[in-house]
Amino acid sequence: MRRALTCAALAALTACSTQPVPDAPAKGWLPQPHAGDAELRGLSVLSDQVAWASGAKGTVLRTADGEHWDLMTVPGAETIDFRDIEAFDDKNAIVMGAGPGEASRMYRTRNGGLSWQLVVVNKEPEGFWDAMAFWDAHNGIVFGDPVRGAFQVLVTTDGGESWRPVENPTGLAALPQEGAFAASGTCLSVGGLGDAWFVTGGAGQARLFRSVDRGHNWQAVTLQIPATAPSKGAFSVAFDGNRRGLVVGGDYKEPTLGTLNGSISADGGAGWWPAQILPTGFLSAVVPVPGARGTFVAVGLAGSGYTRDGGKSWTIIEKETKLNAVGFSASGAGWAVGPKGLIVKYIGTPLK
Repeated sequence: MRRALTCAALAALTACSTQPVPDAPAKGWLPQPHAGDAELRGLSVLSDQVAWASGAKGTVLRTADGEHWDLMTVPGAETIDFRDIEAFDDKNAIVMGAGPGEASRMYRTRNGGLSWQLVVVNKEPEGFWDAMAFWDAHNGIVFGDPVRGAFQVLVTTDGGESWRPVENPTGLAALPQEGAFAASGTCLSVGGLGDAWFVTGGAGQARLFRSVDRGHNWQAVTLQIPATAPSKGAFSVAFDGNRRGLVVGGDYKEPTLGTLNGSISADGGAGWWPAQILPTGFLSAVVPVPGARGTFVAVGLAGSGYTRDGGKSWTIIEKETKLNAVGFSASGAGWAVGPKGLIVKYIGTPLK
């Protein structure tokens, strides 16, 4: 869905002590400078050294040492807004453009971004892709806003070389004015051997759609997150591999609004109950910390926070740094991206 989020400057704090201990940042995020300034919304974290990011103006970035980022622009995609990226290692990645019709497209690199191949273009004039995800190197899914009254879902079994549409007019039927938010690449999530979830808003109610067969059949449940305007609803969904799930959202036009901004599931997404996520306000992304049961990190224009108990209680990381997307690796390394080319590395309380 066409969404424009506001920007905010990054502030910096330092902690001091009367004891002879090394200086340490008081915040949980350390900026990692690079040459770009495009809005970043896509992020794929693989290890403590390898991560990829993507954003507006055909922008892709990659780090292979965890510290320095290589900036690149995909040839022929200078006007494409890359809202999501899925990487498989330091050489192989697929990046997804979001936009009306053929502006929704995917490119692939097999050599660390030295060259790119256009692999698929959305042929639906009404289409607008929101996010993609992969269960493994072969099986993946992409979904987008409604086309002819139903959400658009395509799947691949060959690593993204070809995509075929899923025909499920009942399970994927959309409400009037309902759509998803291409804000972080995390309004769609996958897990296990074939579980998939995506979240929506803007239609008077927020909803979660769930599939247990790699996107072929879907069932929807209503969430209590307010969604009475096009800027409101559920923005991101994540599961930790132990059937614990979280949804976050809010209103991107009022990022500090103190309304309900989350939901929790303990049964794989069949049932949900409301939860207030900290920091209070608009949160655009939530992700699990792999291998840390019940541990999730949420970020947005309201700031960032984490939970260690599946969303029952939260610790605020900070409120000053405004972020769009976040990701963690199995080693516990984490990054987040945001407005004006912002890339930050997590240096706060260890979450593993």
